[in-house]
Amino acid sequence: MKVLISDNLGEAGIKMFQEEGVEVDVNVGLSPDELKGIIGNYDGLVIRSATKVTDDLLQEATRLKVIGRAGIGLDNVDIPAATKRGIAVMNTPGGNVITTAEHTLALMLSLTRNIPLGTSSLKAGRWEKKNLQGRELYNKVLGVIGFGKIGSIIADRARGLKMQVIIYDPFVVPELIEKAGFEYVSLDELYKKADYITLHVPKLKETTGLINKDAIDKMKDGVMIINCARGGIVKEEDLYEAMKSGKVAGAALDVFEIEPPFNSPILEMDRLVCTPHLGASTKEAQTNVAVAVAEQIIDYLKNGTIINAVNTPSVTGELMVKLGPFLTLAERIGCLQAQLSSWPINEVVIDYAGDFMGLDLSPVSRAIMKGLLTPVVKDDVNFVNAIVLAKERGIRVTETTHSKSEDYLNLITVRTISPETTTTTVKGTLFGKKEPRVVKINNFRVEMIPQGHLVLINNIDKPGAIGSIGITLGENDINIEKMQVGQEQEGERNIIFLRTDILISSDVLEKLRALPLVKSVTSFEL
Repeated sequence: MKVLISDNLGEAGIKMFQEEGVEVDVNVGLSPDELKGIIGNYDGLVIRSATKVTDDLLQEATRLKVIGRAGIGLDNVDIPAATKRGIAVMNTPGGNVITTAEHTLALMLSLTRNIPLGTSSLKAGRWEKKNLQGRELYNKVLGVIGFGKIGSIIADRARGLKMQVIIYDPFVVPELIEKAGFEYVSLDELYKKADYITLHVPKLKETTGLINKDAIDKMKDGVMIINCARGGIVKEEDLYEAMKSGKVAGAALDVFEIEPPFNSPILEMDRLVCTPHLGASTKEAQTNVAVAVAEQIIDYLKNGTIINAVNTPSVTGELMVKLGPFLTLAERIGCLQAQLSSWPINEVVIDYAGDFMGLDLSPVSRAIMKGLLTPVVKDDVNFVNAIVLAKERGIRVTETTHSKSEDYLNLITVRTISPETTTTTVKGTLFGKKEPRVVKINNFRVEMIPQGHLVLINNIDKPGAIGSIGITLGENDINIEKMQVGQEQEGERNIIFLRTDILISSDVLEKLRALPLVKSVTSFEL
């Protein structure tokens, strides 16, 4: 067994490989071509954020069985390409949670008391005491956007500083936040009330540019903004203008839209405290993730045990052959539910009906929950922790099994329920032995391949409706790869699923919504 470490890794992890008899090469700073030239010699690859694991690289990785990320983010790994080649992709969630939370607080305190400015001016021979007057954190309102592992730690620590903490997270039921002793608010209310705003959300389509001019205009004058989550969640150009005008009194950034951010005008601002992506950079955190990734890769290469994999569940190879098609179907049903359901969700009901050949279906349930949570928490969720993460977010998961299915050999039904008792139901089955199909969404019967750029359109079942949709897409150079129409049972509406060759822009979606016979349009990716 041979493992390549292509990014910096804590010495504790390297030592673990050596003690377990795994041949390990540490070769940091390779160019893409250099890495391609040697990757075929290795069974395992350990990376952090610098190495780019592309489809081109994986074509040369003829022996590679596992990729381990010492950390959380996997934006630098082509996961579909790895999955296609049977390569397990693992990360180490949780190893740097405390470290990132503490760094957020350090930046907030430094910003509040002008510590970087005071240090630089004093070292430059200036005594600018009057110009560097700060604030107290005591009794100030801290708005936390995102109540996951890091956000909840920040809230708890800030409570110890006697701050008033308010929380916004559309994917966590308010009762869970209130049970933890914090006030749940809407996003606009958080903008209006908070003296400080700190971000702890993954970078998703919905969160990219979340803090922009419109959001800042809703905030208090003199607000301070902290981002230790992901670059791009804050629109730096808008933050720069708001800091110039004085609307934002100061900001602390550990992450940037482009890293390193040397061409960003935001660096010109005196009231900016910034660090070069140090959120996870402590000795303790680096040791934690190094040990975790080494343990996971060793266990996989020696015993076939899968831990914290984002693209495959922890099952034996023999069971994987039988469950594989169901796992694919289940994960896509979950992902579809995430994009169709009303959040927050407080209950998921999974029903298995028909002949599942006596298989253990618990991995299928985990695949459903992984699909459901991935669009919400991204890299934090995997096949191992999906059920646990759901419970942490106040989601109750129940399962039922029936031996008969009226219409299909086997049928998986997933029903999500929100606190307002809004229910969304998706049903799926396999055509043949391995072709996943979604066959019903709420009251609409469909036959949908759950893959690609998809659009769901609810329309009135009258002549001209489908034609107007096709004309609108054609006028905007969007090709329809597949169209499926389902009818509402005993109703006057249709549901149309379109798969397009490219992602439909927000402008075109608005044009579709404006059509007279169209009731709603939802775009999603599977």
